[in-house]
Amino acid sequence: MPSEILLFIVGFIVIFCAGLIQGATSFGFSLFSLPILAALMPLKIVVPMLVIYSLVMNSIILYKIREHVKLKRIYMLIISATIATPIGASMLVNLDESILQIIVGVVVTVSALSFYFGYKVKINNEKIAYVPVGFFSGLLNGSVSLSGPPVILFLTNQGVEKQDFRATLTAYFWILNIMTVITFLYKQLISSEVLKFTVYLIPALILGVLIGIKLGNRVKEETFKKLTTVLMILMGLLSIISGVS
Repeated sequence: MPSEILLFIVGFIVIFCAGLIQGATSFGFSLFSLPILAALMPLKIVVPMLVIYSLVMNSIILYKIREHVKLKRIYMLIISATIATPIGASMLVNLDESILQIIVGVVVTVSALSFYFGYKVKINNEKIAYVPVGFFSGLLNGSVSLSGPPVILFLTNQGVEKQDFRATLTAYFWILNIMTVITFLYKQLISSEVLKFTVYLIPALILGVLIGIKLGNRVKEETFKKLTTVLMILMGLLSIISGVS
């Protein structure tokens, strides 16, 4: 691991940029920050830190866009993800980090490319579809703090409008973050070292999110959809590179 001073400098820049992306799009925080930070620190430090940040960040965003939240639509998604998160946390403890990163990167990249080029799957029963989507999301959430890709890809596939897209994602992530923090505390994954980095870098998070929220309100619908898919492709490739290297 590099020196702590270098880690704090790089961490500040990465967390600020990730917060900016999350504030503007309501996703992408862990997708952007995980591959970079995982190259500098162990996943057992990075993942719990990102989960804590996600809880703080989604609390801020949820308050700002709370009028668009429709929890009844996603209750099956929340239940499935909550069940799967402890299983994912066990994977974080027991599985090789590089394997997890490569699997996530491949799934994200292939799926995002499909949506970028216009391939969609017709899903009539959305409530039933939320069960496997939520379960896979929960597994990724507990293991590598990447709960977003399955849900983002599903909502994109369903053509959800921008404000509803942002509100649905944020509400889902916020509830999942609470459950994940509880799980990580139970499994003793939130250590003193995790808390140290979390506290030192939190100003970068808050600043990035607040600026990102303002930028997100000015982004046009079509531009927003293109931005989400391109960002998914880039972050999927970064995850693969991080796992291989």
